[in-house]
Amino acid sequence: MENTLQKKENVFKRLWNYFTTYEIAYFEIIVAAALILAILLPEEDANGVSGIWITILYLLDVILAMLCELLTSKQSRWSFFIYNFVELIEIATMIILRARFASMAVAIFFWIPAHTAGFINWSKHKDDKDKNVTVVRSMKWWQSLLMWVAIAAWTVGIGYVMAAFSPETDFFSNDATLKAVAYMDACLSAISIADGITVFFRVKETWLVWYIYLAIETAVNIITGQWILLVLKFGYLTNTTYGYTKWTKYIKDRRERGVMDQSTLF
Repeated sequence: MENTLQKKENVFKRLWNYFTTYEIAYFEIIVAAALILAILLPEEDANGVSGIWITILYLLDVILAMLCELLTSKQSRWSFFIYNFVELIEIATMIILRARFASMAVAIFFWIPAHTAGFINWSKHKDDKDKNVTVVRSMKWWQSLLMWVAIAAWTVGIGYVMAAFSPETDFFSNDATLKAVAYMDACLSAISIADGITVFFRVKETWLVWYIYLAIETAVNIITGQWILLVLKFGYLTNTTYGYTKWTKYIKDRRERGVMDQSTLF
């Protein structure tokens, strides 16, 4: 019994020591802010579902998603594992709200398989000095250009379809807002796919893609009054800067040491 308790204590100690003081404080501040907003600005009932349950789903989304973002910035493959639980929470939320079906379809058919594949791929590219860290790299300019052209085409095509055939929902005040969000949702679904591909291939441009995603997602949250999720976006924005800085420094250090990742992007 004593050995079991000691092992559990060692596990928690290793987990605690894995994160820096800044990362722990950052995570605690985001969670506390989300809890305060949940109390002050709880969600209203929608489509026959209690606002309390919607608020709880948002809180779980914030807590798990921020943990995943921290793990990704630390180049940990375990972020992919936890992110599948985030996807399930967000799918449940979109079903309840009867909205953002493009993002829901991407979550089901792309993100869950992508997270699983990402975990496997990252496990094959461990750093030579620290096996808990995954090797990351940069994209070529033409790869970035191709990605943004594809995002624009997807947004126009899928946005048109979603605006034309979106079902009625209590979540939007008028038809114009519904159509506007449909195009924004299409753009977000395209960017999320691009983000999934770039993070799978371990390139630092994934953080730049994520900046654009956050800007549009924040606008959607404001339009739809999802105030708790604004805390998540603030946390994402801060961690995106943190992650981009860490990955850039890591790539620079490897180049200075003459150690390069020989695998290709495509």
